[in-house]
Amino acid sequence: MNLELNSQLFIVGGATSGFGKAVAHALLNEGAAVIVVARGKEKLEQQYAHQPLAEIVEGDLTQHSTIEALKAIVGKRQLHGMLVNAGGPPAKMVLETVLEDWDDAYHKILRWKVELTQAFVPAMIKAGYGRLVFVESSSVKQPIENLVLSNSLRLAVVGMVKTLSQEIARSGVTLNILGPGSHNTPAIDRLYVKKSEQTGLPFDEIKQAAINQIPVGALGEADDFASLALWLLSKHSRYVTGQTITVDGGMVKGTL
Repeated sequence: MNLELNSQLFIVGGATSGFGKAVAHALLNEGAAVIVVARGKEKLEQQYAHQPLAEIVEGDLTQHSTIEALKAIVGKRQLHGMLVNAGGPPAKMVLETVLEDWDDAYHKILRWKVELTQAFVPAMIKAGYGRLVFVESSSVKQPIENLVLSNSLRLAVVGMVKTLSQEIARSGVTLNILGPGSHNTPAIDRLYVKKSEQTGLPFDEIKQAAINQIPVGALGEADDFASLALWLLSKHSRYVTGQTITVDGGMVKGTL
């Protein structure tokens, strides 16, 4: 399928690692222009300086200053879509947390996504077109052990995205959530480290035991995730909005 993404403009968060990197490169391969955002300037330049269609923004996407920088670089151009993506909070159990952990998780998971959405969706509505894909977690459908902060605050993102998708459903702008399960990306290792600390078992043993529980029998790859994200970022997904789609190898057992 030709996704017809060439000459369109996108913002991709977390563009130097994991899902963000895979989606950014896939968009560039389709001929799209991509504003790539990440905190590490060296990695950004290594990966994208040779890409004529890539524009680099160094910064933490959870911070107001970075969102303002994105508004400036987009300017009056039409923005066609965004991959809303950044790192998550640390792995903790409920009784390990203190209130400051919850305050920090609110800022890391929810607050900046509201600000980013409010910054760019009005112009999309005016243009009559836009695609937003939020990278959350399969934990919004089935909680993941040792991730209480993520399990809780990502549900708030789902509520915000679902509500806005209903409010602007006739505008030509869609919003959807992808909920990745266990993928072969750096972010997953924090769970295996946490479980290793709790049990005293070696990291590799913990990781293999987790893989054995995945119905398809393997970790996902970032490129697998990117293929679905690109379709959701294309015009072909016009009839899909307000949805949370898990990409997890069959781990979520629920039917909804």
